[in-house]
Amino acid sequence: MQAIPYYGVLAIESLFNVVGVRLYEEPRYAVVDRIDDVEIRRYVPRVAATVDFSTRFLDRGAAFKLLFDYIAGANAKADRIAMTAPVAVGPADLVGERIAMTAPVWRSERQMAFFLPASYELSTAPTPRDARVKLEAVPAQTLAVLRFTGMGGVAWLRQRQLHSKLVRSKWKVAGEPFMFYYDAPFTVPFLRRNEAAVPVEAR
Repeated sequence: MQAIPYYGVLAIESLFNVVGVRLYEEPRYAVVDRIDDVEIRRYVPRVAATVDFSTRFLDRGAAFKLLFDYIAGANAKADRIAMTAPVAVGPADLVGERIAMTAPVWRSERQMAFFLPASYELSTAPTPRDARVKLEAVPAQTLAVLRFTGMGGVAWLRQRQLHSKLVRSKWKVAGEPFMFYYDAPFTVPFLRRNEAAVPVEAR
């Protein structure tokens, strides 16, 4: 995609996003169960561009910029890749192997992920120019997801609420919790879509 049309599309998407209208592609999933306001979703395999960060070396804003630069053309093919939603933020092995946890924990090493459009496979996604950006194949997975609006600063609380709702369900936690953020910082807070998520498996 040429630069002017590409950024024009992003500008239009951003204008709609101010009032909570989302035009971005999202990863495909099926809702297979519900526990009150928690959805159990089965996601199809997908490809993610990821950046590891921590407050000591690389902050969240810098991680986002690295990922945005990648989809905006900072890759071996100079391809401009459509923005998708959500942006995932979680532990450093966000889209890799996870260690099952009995309760939410916080680690200083974090990871941010952009999911590429469904038309991309790991073999066809352009190589990042910056070595800090990694491409990873995300396998099909089952997630428990709790949706909420407002600011994302209550992530810890929402993750604990999600965990508590699973305790007596037929689903057990199979990894560490993380967050999905669907909207830009300038989106009206009560129209924002945020989600606390955690991998699960049947008991």
